[in-house]
Amino acid sequence: MKRILIANRGEIAVRIIRSARESGYTAVAVYADQDADALHVQLADEALALHGTTSGQTYLDQGKLLDAARQADADAIHPGYGFLSENADFARAVREAGLTWIGPRPETIESLGNKVTARALAVRVGAPLVPGTDGPVASSDEIRAFVAEHGLPVAIKAAHGGGGRGMRIVREEAEIDEAFASAVREAESAFGRGECFVERFLDRPRHVEAQVLADEHGSVVVVGTRDCSLQRRNQKLVEEAPAPFLSDDQRAEIHRSARAICAEAGYVGAGTVEYLLSPGQEGRPGLLSFLEVNTRLQVEHPVTEETSGVDLVSEQLRIAEGHPLRLTEDPQPTGHSVEFRLNAEEPAHGFLPTPGPVEVFAPPTGPGIRVDTGVRSGDEVSGAFDSMLAKLIVTGPDRATTLRRAQMALAEMRIEGLPTVLPFHRQVLEAEDFLATEGAAGFRVHTRWIETEFDAAFGEGMQESEHMAAALRHREQAMRRTTVEIDGHPVTLGLPGALVRLLAGGQTGATGEDAAADGAPAGPGEPGEGAVTTKLAGSLVRWSLEDGAGVSAGDAVAVVEAMKMESTVAAPSSGTFSREELQPGAALKAGQVLGRID
Repeated sequence: MKRILIANRGEIAVRIIRSARESGYTAVAVYADQDADALHVQLADEALALHGTTSGQTYLDQGKLLDAARQADADAIHPGYGFLSENADFARAVREAGLTWIGPRPETIESLGNKVTARALAVRVGAPLVPGTDGPVASSDEIRAFVAEHGLPVAIKAAHGGGGRGMRIVREEAEIDEAFASAVREAESAFGRGECFVERFLDRPRHVEAQVLADEHGSVVVVGTRDCSLQRRNQKLVEEAPAPFLSDDQRAEIHRSARAICAEAGYVGAGTVEYLLSPGQEGRPGLLSFLEVNTRLQVEHPVTEETSGVDLVSEQLRIAEGHPLRLTEDPQPTGHSVEFRLNAEEPAHGFLPTPGPVEVFAPPTGPGIRVDTGVRSGDEVSGAFDSMLAKLIVTGPDRATTLRRAQMALAEMRIEGLPTVLPFHRQVLEAEDFLATEGAAGFRVHTRWIETEFDAAFGEGMQESEHMAAALRHREQAMRRTTVEIDGHPVTLGLPGALVRLLAGGQTGATGEDAAADGAPAGPGEPGEGAVTTKLAGSLVRWSLEDGAGVSAGDAVAVVEAMKMESTVAAPSSGTFSREELQPGAALKAGQVLGRID
């Protein structure tokens, strides 16, 4: 391997470029139209345009990526995470093209990436498990039959994929039809395949996982454990290593079963074996249950790197070259590390995605501080891709010290121009359930803690995000950036935001995209009494009501997708709903009127 094409974008592309260049490889980037001046493009040795604006037209287009690899004379492809990283067909196509795939073998991705076959493999090696279906379910009736036997709640989960995409939790039988349809839709959108299976859902569990490295010579090591219980929409927000407050037996079983699963699968590369851990009761330990295997690098890999001293990306490159692991046994962790995902989302409004300009990105400094980012001040976060723009990783000699450092780092950090989850992270570090100052008994976070305990305790105080106010304050003064391509090279121009809006809309002011970005509603109609609007820019997935239907306050009106997430638009009042003339798939602006209730 000499020239590596990174089939990804954002902070993970930057992360891979750094390790690749440090290891002596040439790093080649690819980019969608709106990423032409992105940080990963600037840092790569070379960059090639994919000519498109959506995931399907760019980072999910296997043909374009393989063409780019041939054009760049690359001899290897690193997929990062997300997009095609767990797509066995792409891995196979890369290998058939004579290129090195930096990841597990295609057949391993198929067996472990399919949660049904992964579950069967886990049974063979004696991994801990909760009840689940033997294969994908074909209808809501099959889910009802499973519920009749095993009870509620249950999880409907995409068989092909991870990261919480295509997963719905059902707590009431009346929710089954809509949850199944929504999970299938999201799985098809995110992974290209909609098969879903069902398993008993452990209520209020922790999410713990094992980071695994394996080489083609049969060696498998568990580099460390992590806790990723702080989640919203089944996606992680805060992760830490090593996983705190595990018993010696629990930690030993995680290491044993993770090694056994990967050895049985003939795993090669970096991967993560995930588990759920139910709360212990009356002095008894909680129930540990195998969840899934992610056949790729994880977003949260930096906390393991910080506590193990292992560069996981560098190890991926060595394994792909055929070298044996440098580790001969599971390393003992040193210190403690916590990662905070920095997403463009408004926590005061249900973590709605909020694409827009990053007018100020000023990370903290000091001992134990690491920032993995894909943006700089002046960049734009696109609504076409994932909402994460950076990660703050804080490390210290022990958990208590790390959390104190994290409080200072989060207080120091500034991101202005668009709402982010910074206010949430600051509030989390005031929550006793997470701080657990009295020890294991005080650690009460779980995978639904944000929607339950956190919202009840802190939600009211987050209704006014300082980042939303900053976005409005700085909008007029901000420089707006646009990119043109000259002789095949992206060139960035910067103009004052007010001038850009004047040129776009003439003397009458802002219109179109800039109007929506300024907070002004766009699209047909103006908000008024009874107006039903979408708070986020995205696309209309489907209507939940017929035109002219009766509606009660809180009823679902429509489903909107933004940044790979589905969100339900609820009726603000009761009455008769009249829809705007919008068809599923229509692009929506933030604040756009979807209809009115009379």
